[in-house]
Amino acid sequence: MKEIEKAKAGYLYDANNDEEIIKKRLICADLCYEYNNCRPSELDKQKEIMRKILGKNGHIEGDFLITQPFHCDYGNISIGNNFYTNYNCSILDGAKVTFGDNVFIAPNCVFSTSGHALDAVQRAEGLEIAWPITIGNDVWIGAGVSICRNVKIGDGCVIGAGAVITKDIEPYSIVVGVPGKVIKRRFSDNVIERLLKAKWWNLPINTIRENLSLFRDQHLSEENLILLEEICSINNIQNI
Repeated sequence: MKEIEKAKAGYLYDANNDEEIIKKRLICADLCYEYNNCRPSELDKQKEIMRKILGKNGHIEGDFLITQPFHCDYGNISIGNNFYTNYNCSILDGAKVTFGDNVFIAPNCVFSTSGHALDAVQRAEGLEIAWPITIGNDVWIGAGVSICRNVKIGDGCVIGAGAVITKDIEPYSIVVGVPGKVIKRRFSDNVIERLLKAKWWNLPINTIRENLSLFRDQHLSEENLILLEEICSINNIQNI
């Protein structure tokens, strides 16, 4: 089994001496260097380069804005529509990192799928392991957050600044601390269930903007929830 196949299977693999892996990492590093040295006003050029970074191993669903500087290892990243990350986002993507729609990331965040061997000899030999990270839809991640390998963050979560996430987070949770702990859910179980069923993040961005009053209702009244469900239902019928 090749080292890159071991990595995809979640086994220990040689990330530091295998020529194929080193080559892939250097190609991505050069593209990230090119991206980070664009003028801030060269938005079209930035998007062109980012499509090269994510185009082969990753996926871009729709519109996005990734503020420089940005760093990743391989471009093994999938981003949904309306994706935004602020300054200095670092993604160690030995395994797949997936972001849903309407994800907002504050400065200085780290997403690390990678880990080193606990055994000192294996670690010195350059062996690593990589397990995927999945971020749902409508997720807001505060400044300085670290998200570790093999973690899934559910739809609608808010992660407070400086948190370290080591375990899966249920949808619509607010999480703070080191290690990250859920301090409350954003809505009742009934409302969360209905929001997950409605999948409002699939709405066209113009529809969302036209109905911002619904999303500004932090307590989401029954009247507004019913209206949101109707809008989502109409959108789903139109897309059949």
